[in-house]
Amino acid sequence: MSHWAAQFFTGKSVLVSGGTSGIGLGLALELAAAGARVHATGGTEAEVVVARRAHPGIGFSALDVRDKAGVAGLAAPIRKLDILVNCAGINRRADEFDPDVFEEVVDVNLFGTNRLCAALHDALRDGGVILNIASMFAFAGAGHAPAYAASKGAVGQLTKSLAIAFAKDGIRVNALAPGWIETAMTVPARADAARNAAIMARTPMGRWGEPRDLAGAALFLCSPLAGFITGVILPVDGGYLAV
Repeated sequence: MSHWAAQFFTGKSVLVSGGTSGIGLGLALELAAAGARVHATGGTEAEVVVARRAHPGIGFSALDVRDKAGVAGLAAPIRKLDILVNCAGINRRADEFDPDVFEEVVDVNLFGTNRLCAALHDALRDGGVILNIASMFAFAGAGHAPAYAASKGAVGQLTKSLAIAFAKDGIRVNALAPGWIETAMTVPARADAARNAAIMARTPMGRWGEPRDLAGAALFLCSPLAGFITGVILPVDGGYLAV
């Protein structure tokens, strides 16, 4: 997929939060294959070590996006950044009905996204792009994961708000809204036969998505081809929301 994208991304600087696994790693690999210089972060040093060994073409470091000082420290030496992909996120499912767990999920998914957008705003000036990762639950509730749905809905509104605010600085801000994607986060749903069947019955394309299924949309939104597109939340869900 990346052959057409090399003309747009060769030599570009990219930061992907939550980029050691799942969707974040998938996007980091696609951007690197397109010629970008990619640095990805993970929530723990252990996952960074694993990712670094498996993918030597990408730079990795640990970052807890809840840590204000850590975010500031990461951003401080970055003078110019072309693309920021905010993919750090967690889902605690039924535990989210506990107010403390609810707060933790929102802190990572929403506040963490905003912290990086704010910290790297100046580095992104004059042509930079922010790509946030929302969810199909930005459009619909999730009775099994209230904090996840609330945080991803808020990421959608944050995306629109920053698109308006940052346009004057030459920064575009968009988001992807993934559907049911094969990642570690969705293992419980895939392992539950009844749940898996219900998901497939509602998905017109009849299959689970893969992280690479998000790559084309991500590369498009981060490229000059989308130069007049900002404030968009693009579902990539195999038609799930159309039903």
